[in-house]
Amino acid sequence: MQMIPTNDISTNALIDGPDDGQAVVFVNSLGTDLRVWDAVLPLLPGDLRILRYDMRGHGRSDAPPAPYHMGTLVADLAALLDTLKVRRAVVVGLSIGGIVAQGLAAERPDLVRALVLADTAAKIGTPELWQTRIDAVRKGGLEAIAGDVMARWFSPRFRRDQPEACALWQARLTDTPAEGYMGCCAAIAETDLMESTSRLRLPALVICGAMDGATPPDLVRETAALIPGADFRLIPGAGHLPCIEAPDLVATLIGGFLDTLPEGT
Repeated sequence: MQMIPTNDISTNALIDGPDDGQAVVFVNSLGTDLRVWDAVLPLLPGDLRILRYDMRGHGRSDAPPAPYHMGTLVADLAALLDTLKVRRAVVVGLSIGGIVAQGLAAERPDLVRALVLADTAAKIGTPELWQTRIDAVRKGGLEAIAGDVMARWFSPRFRRDQPEACALWQARLTDTPAEGYMGCCAAIAETDLMESTSRLRLPALVICGAMDGATPPDLVRETAALIPGADFRLIPGAGHLPCIEAPDLVATLIGGFLDTLPEGT
């Protein structure tokens, strides 16, 4: 891992794989960090150059005071890729990470070869919903919302059969800096990428857990429909984080998508 200056913060990043491999960039979801992809990466082809990082306000990256703006989160990723001299990457974004990926593809097409959007949308929720979430965290910390978040993140079966895994991810949620969580909530609240995402013309795979309680499949499917030719796939039995509940299927879908990308795109 290395700390890389990006705009006004230091960003924690981790790079694996050969320097000449296809660059694949993974962007975490709200309340997680780069470890959210841990179960998927060993199942991907070994010749990829994989970059993970902790979004502003998450993991080991700096967490300046809230609120944040989506443009800032997109600029953070662009600065990270520019610093590392990464071009034509396949960007894999989960939840808010998928919003960042859409924004990056619209603003810096030189950086993005293709998209994998997981459990995300061009617009998620309403400003009122996110303000209620911010108010709850400001009053009671992340512990105040942790139970509700787990119910959206994971299917009932996973919560029943994998209590230790759920406890681990709940602990990682509550370890997230409150300012970082609230800051990213504010960024989601202000964001509507329907118009810019509808102008994207690049290969895209869009996946969603069939039991996602945060970005339901119909919402994710609507965003997939904005991108001509996008392939939408449902992950049976999974909630909002299929990379945790069904890493084998997620890896298979990503690997298969990479195989479809034409040479030189």
